[in-house]
Amino acid sequence: MQKLRLVFAGTPAAAVPSLTRLAASGHDVVAVVTRPAAPLGRKRVLTPSPVAAAAEQLGIHVIEAARLDADATGRIRALRPDLGVIVAYGGLVREPLLSTPAHGWINLHFSLLPAWRGAAPVQHAIIAGDAETGASVFRLGPELDAGDVYGELRRPIAPDETAGHLLETLADSGAELLDEVVDAIANGSAVARPQVGDPTFAPKLGIDDARLDWSLPATRVHDRFRGVTPEPGAWTTVDGQRLKLLDVVEAPDAAPLAVGEIAASGRRVLVGTGTHPLELRRVQPAGRTAMDAGDWWRGAGRTRAVAG
Repeated sequence: MQKLRLVFAGTPAAAVPSLTRLAASGHDVVAVVTRPAAPLGRKRVLTPSPVAAAAEQLGIHVIEAARLDADATGRIRALRPDLGVIVAYGGLVREPLLSTPAHGWINLHFSLLPAWRGAAPVQHAIIAGDAETGASVFRLGPELDAGDVYGELRRPIAPDETAGHLLETLADSGAELLDEVVDAIANGSAVARPQVGDPTFAPKLGIDDARLDWSLPATRVHDRFRGVTPEPGAWTTVDGQRLKLLDVVEAPDAAPLAVGEIAASGRRVLVGTGTHPLELRRVQPAGRTAMDAGDWWRGAGRTRAVAG
C-alpha cells in the first residue's frame, strides 16, 4: 500500500478521533489545518481548538487559518500532499486548493448523505425525529456536501439520545470508517458512488433555534430539546427570566397540563405541551449554576408558573 502524505483539516472535538486514528496509521499527516484560537469561558481566555491541541500533542505541524484563502492554499501546496482530509473544519475548500492534493479531498460527514447536508447534521436529524443516522465519507467537490460517497455507516438514534452523545459516538465510529477509506484510496481499491435521493439541509443552529415551543406535541418538543443539547442549549422563559434546560424527559403517565404550564407532581416538575407533559430534571437559571429541577422549583416557592 502506498504511504500517503495527508493534510488534515478540522476544528472541534468531534474531529479529534479522526486525526488521532490517521496519525497512528501507516500514512504521514504532514500538517493540520484548523481555525484560530478563540476566547472561551467567562474570562474569555484565548484557547486553541481541540484539533490544534491534539496536533500539538502528536507533534504535527499546525496551520491556523480562519478561511482557506490564497495564503492557506500556498502553505498547504508547499507540503505536496497526496490527499486532503476534512472533518468539521468550519470553512469551504474551493479551487485551486480543491485540486492541490494528488487525490483531491475527502470529507467525513455525520449523516447518511444526501440527508442533512450542512453544518449541523446530527442536530437536525434528531430534531426531525429520524430513527436512524450515520456517517459518510465522500469526495469533496464544489457543491456543498454533494460529492460521490466512498463509504458509510449506519446506526439507530435512541429515543432519549442527545446530539452531544450521538456526535461523540459517530466521531469514534466515523474515524474508523475514514481510516478504511484512506487505505482504500492508497491501495487503489476505493470506489465512490453518486448520492441517491433528495437532499435535506442542516444549517447551523443559533440560540433562537434552541427555544422550546411548548404548544407542539411532547415528542416534537423533546426531539428539539435533544437536538440542541448541549449546543446551542435548550431554553425557555419563566416569569420573563431565561431558564436553561439540561435534562428533560417525556412524562406520558402524568396528568395533562395546559400548554406551558409548570407544576409539581410529587417530586417531579412537569411542563404542559400540546399533548402529554414533559418532566424537567435538571435546569440552570440565569446567573446561577446547574441544579436539580425540584430544588429550583422549591427554592422559588412556586405552586404554578408558565413557560414561554
